Amino acid sequence: MAETVLETEGLTMRFGGVVAVDNVSLKLAARELRCLIGPNGAGKSTFFKCLCGLLTPTDGRVYLRGEDTTGWETHQIAALGVGIKMQVPSVMDGLSVHENIWMAARRHDDTAGANDRAEEVIARLALGPIARSPLARLAHGERQRVELGIVMAADPWLVLLDEPAAGMTAEEVARMGEIIREMTRTAAVLIVEHDMQFIRALASTVTVFHRGRVLMEDHVDRVMADPVVRDVYLGKQA
Repeated sequence: MAETVLETEGLTMRFGGVVAVDNVSLKLAARELRCLIGPNGAGKSTFFKCLCGLLTPTDGRVYLRGEDTTGWETHQIAALGVGIKMQVPSVMDGLSVHENIWMAARRHDDTAGANDRAEEVIARLALGPIARSPLARLAHGERQRVELGIVMAADPWLVLLDEPAAGMTAEEVARMGEIIREMTRTAAVLIVEHDMQFIRALASTVTVFHRGRVLMEDHVDRVMADPVVRDVYLGKQA
């Protein structure tokens, strides 16, 4: 059996009288790729924020490699070896692509090691032609790849991604899918995503959220074909 790297037990998040996440228990194995989907207001983004340390759950626990990280700050979770990409960019526009990725690598290695790691990540993401360009000059899809490079620079064993394909062209989405699949050679990956074609292309296990609970969890093909899922979320997109 593969090691469980992420586990939640009865995770619940209330905002006053609103229950955004309702008693969710989930497990993610080492090198597993999982997508979280659901309609707007289903609770998936709130659940994601509880994992990342942006929110402290009202009830329940979060475990990372068996360690209880419930209520930890985001920087503490990242220090364990967890790569996190939020919807809001975490890049420095005044610095180049190389400098952004090098700074991320330098937090975990010496200068020479950070140089080597930055060059490796830039090569893997095909960022060489724009490596010396300031972030402020890049197109949206290029910036998304740089953000993923910043995550990869720390060589994480768990990666949490919030809508990595948002605003990308079809070609960029396809490339992002290739990169994410490659990441699972060394890391488990959990993705919150709305782009159903992107999810289909990844062909991963999908967890469907609905009204704060897990409605279904299965291979993407079976999820797409399920009449209840189609009714509450997919509709004509399926």
